[in-house]
Amino acid sequence: MNTLPGLFHPARSIAAFAALSLSSLALATEPAAFTGAPVTVGLGTARVLVMTNASNAPDSISVVLTKEALNGLPDARPDQMAWEFELPMPDTGPRTGFDHVVLDWNPAGHPPDGVYSVPHFDVHFYVISNGERAAVTFHGDGRQVAMAAPDPQLVPAGYVVPPDAAVEKMGMHGLDPAGGEFHGAPFSHTFIYGYYKGELTFVEPMISLAFLQSLPEVTSPVRKPQRYSRPGWYPATYRIGFDAARGEYTIALQNLQRFD
Repeated sequence: MNTLPGLFHPARSIAAFAALSLSSLALATEPAAFTGAPVTVGLGTARVLVMTNASNAPDSISVVLTKEALNGLPDARPDQMAWEFELPMPDTGPRTGFDHVVLDWNPAGHPPDGVYSVPHFDVHFYVISNGERAAVTFHGDGRQVAMAAPDPQLVPAGYVVPPDAAVEKMGMHGLDPAGGEFHGAPFSHTFIYGYYKGELTFVEPMISLAFLQSLPEVTSPVRKPQRYSRPGWYPATYRIGFDAARGEYTIALQNLQRFD
């Protein structure tokens, strides 16, 4: 079919529309990064980074530390054995179900003695608010309720939640007794679940300072419970790595999956 110059040309119009649609689709599905405000840690900084996938859904949530963050960290003192750095989630981007992240520096480690008693970081990803976390306590009349055992469906197979693993302003800690650190190997890293009043309130990669200083690149599977207490995006794996070009360590919850 012939057309006059300047008039509608069906073939050209269809091709142009298709090109425009594909271009818009590419832009819509381009993975993106969303960063929380950096917080001073040691001589460097730490921040939260949320990455999306090609479907614009959360794919990973990471704590990123500059290499200087491992220098100038405080030593243990008689009046203080741990330091807490609250890291905000990004102001924009997809909602993950995680409210905030707390990076805890333990220069002398913590119990159990001989297991986690080495310098290390606890990286708590909380699904409760900062106010709710601040109210977590195992003292007073509500102690029995606070220490209530979680529903077995909230605890991954093989994990245990010992009563002496209750920590103020954190929660009860679900541990993996199959970890090498419980069988004579030096502690390097593990994955912990946290509970309060029987509900799952945080997930926690824990990493020794020595392991980070080895400039690692490791991805480990996460043993998942049958269900979670709150809807959100929960990890199937966690990664600990070092990017030499950027001079940054990454501790990431990866392969996030939506649970309602």
